[in-house]
Amino acid sequence: MIVMLACSVQLVSAQEKLTLQEAISIALKNNYDIKLVNNDVQIAKNNVNAGNAGILPRLDASFSEGGSIQNTTRTQSSGNQQTLNNVRNSNMSYGVALGWTIFDGLQMFTNYERLKELQKLGEVNAKATILTTISAVVNSYYTVLKEQQLVIARDSAMDVSQLRLRIANNKLSIGRGSKLDVLTATVDYNTDTSAYLQELNLLKTAKTTLNQVLARDLNTDFKVDEVINIDAKLDYTALASQMEQLNPDLQNAFINKKIAELNLKQVKGQRYPVVAVNSGYEFQKSSSPTGFNTQQKANGFTYGVTASLNIFNGFLQRQNERNAKIQISSSELTLDKVKQEISAQLIAAYQNYSTNLDLVKVERNNVDIAKQSLEITLEKYRLGSIAPLELREAQKNSIDAITRFLEAQYQAKLTEISLKEISGTLNIQ
Repeated sequence: MIVMLACSVQLVSAQEKLTLQEAISIALKNNYDIKLVNNDVQIAKNNVNAGNAGILPRLDASFSEGGSIQNTTRTQSSGNQQTLNNVRNSNMSYGVALGWTIFDGLQMFTNYERLKELQKLGEVNAKATILTTISAVVNSYYTVLKEQQLVIARDSAMDVSQLRLRIANNKLSIGRGSKLDVLTATVDYNTDTSAYLQELNLLKTAKTTLNQVLARDLNTDFKVDEVINIDAKLDYTALASQMEQLNPDLQNAFINKKIAELNLKQVKGQRYPVVAVNSGYEFQKSSSPTGFNTQQKANGFTYGVTASLNIFNGFLQRQNERNAKIQISSSELTLDKVKQEISAQLIAAYQNYSTNLDLVKVERNNVDIAKQSLEITLEKYRLGSIAPLELREAQKNSIDAITRFLEAQYQAKLTEISLKEISGTLNIQ
């Protein structure tokens, strides 16, 4: 068992180190959600053009050719009949046509602004996905870090239990100890070994989860940093101000409000006439041996102006405008709702952040005290001045203090990341 555990520790130390910045870079490159949302952004970007908005003219080319083979019987006024068989008729035409809407109540320009806002909406959604991905990476990364440090702590606890077992055996061999002490030390050592193996399993599971977030081979092994660096200088006022400007959910709600306003403007544009100009060039050629003219050709330019005005459509115009105004009202309510929800999340996260920072200070002090207590108790146990139970209690207090300290650091880091995600300032630093 001792050889196996020693080998596992050596393997951990030999693993390739993965930094947080490297993990985030891998995730931003590989994550499937980011790839999908980037495709949506590219589509929205491609859609922003004058042609898609209806501002540019349209030019179409056409070509047709056909004919027929007929048997014809003609009766003249004199009573004479003429029969023609397999008479070939043919016709061919080609040309180009230009159509251009030059006024439609400014709907085309409103639609162009709407396409721009949809592009912004896509970019905001992409940012939200990136922030969510970075947050997931950071959370998973520090979960691995916490478990990695707990494995080290459990390994140290096993060293103490192993030393205690060796001392108990030595005392028994020289007649100064008891079999009960050896059995109790063996049980405690096995208990610590079990706890170590369970912690090692949790570490492997945490690594698998991080590999999944990074969208890479789930069996990739690695080790992470050994220290949780916490930004303890976050200011609520600054975070609230940044949230107003950078939070993706707020930006999303604001853009949807603007799109609703543009929709009303576009609906109102339907009250105005639509004016279009058209022009073209056409060539036609036909032949008919049985006609008055056996062949005919024609070519030339065409031009014109068309105008239309919706005078009455069953009050649908008024209905559409009312609905568009209701959509604006709904978007304003949604914006206020999102702002309140995000503000509440920020307040709660900042309160947890402050509490966790205080807990980190307390638990750091507890770790130092528990470590000193364990060292003193262990030395006294070597000298035989205290009972094994006291050493076990000091050992338990030490591992409990380390566990609470790591958990406090972990929770403080999670609330820090949550605050930065809510404020829209989360990055790879």
